[in-house]
Amino acid sequence: MPRADAPARRTAASRVFGDRTAILFLLLPTLLVYVALKVVPVAWSLGLSLFEGNALRGMEFVGLDNFATFFTDDAALHALVISVVFAVVATVCQVTLGYLLALLYVFVLRRGSAFVRTAVFFPMVLPTVAVALLFRSLVGVGDNQGPVNDVINLFGGESVEFLVSTAGTMAVAVAMTLWSSMGFYAVLMYTGLLDIPEEVIESARLDGASGFRLVRHIVVPLSLPILLSSVIFSLNATLKVFDSLLALNNGGPGTSTAPLTLYMYRTAFEYAEYGYGSTIAVVLTLLCLVFTLAVFRSSSKRVED
Repeated sequence: MPRADAPARRTAASRVFGDRTAILFLLLPTLLVYVALKVVPVAWSLGLSLFEGNALRGMEFVGLDNFATFFTDDAALHALVISVVFAVVATVCQVTLGYLLALLYVFVLRRGSAFVRTAVFFPMVLPTVAVALLFRSLVGVGDNQGPVNDVINLFGGESVEFLVSTAGTMAVAVAMTLWSSMGFYAVLMYTGLLDIPEEVIESARLDGASGFRLVRHIVVPLSLPILLSSVIFSLNATLKVFDSLLALNNGGPGTSTAPLTLYMYRTAFEYAEYGYGSTIAVVLTLLCLVFTLAVFRSSSKRVED
């Protein structure tokens, strides 16, 4: 039974949320915190990118020279390529496997998927550095040879030193990222699949759609918004990868797997080049923005078609 005071409550709520002054009063604390923690640091970094130097030797205004230097800096361009390659490969793997797991939860395991969802999601709550050290020990060689090489030796193969090559380190990094985060994307897309009306699925099945045809022509189009959101989340997270690659192999061998975030950290805090470090941060921010807009543009074109 509805409560007798329900209409009065709705009227009071309408009066409060219809008052712009009340809305501004309610939102002002959150807006102030957001500006202090997000907008101000971005604006400060953008301002620093126009200068060269540090607090000890002083800051000198150089305009856009730092940006010109970035695009002629081989180390910076290499780090940019590493970041983009890692982000694209990791995103494709994360979203694809996460979507397959979500389909497994909804159409195969159904109500019995709670334990599997929890088990797959669990690595997400582990510290990133701990996960990196775990994978480092898994692929280790020599006196501390890990179980991966033990399995390779068991089948007659020779131990593989994954972390002494760029390709091997990147492969381990992608596997580590996939293991630790695929549960998050699986749960994210699982919630999106649950929003698909059961009547639509049953109607498609009555029309003869099943298996791959059902997923391709019915499930994927209806779950496209959450799928694109997952792509955006994954791209932005992997473009800003830092601590996992640092703990895994310190950006090595050498600096061959150092992403743009690690190059920015070393430039700003090890070499004390605050202006150039801020320039790298601005470039990374613009890169995330470009990837996000590209995904949105592709989705809008798909809708128009």
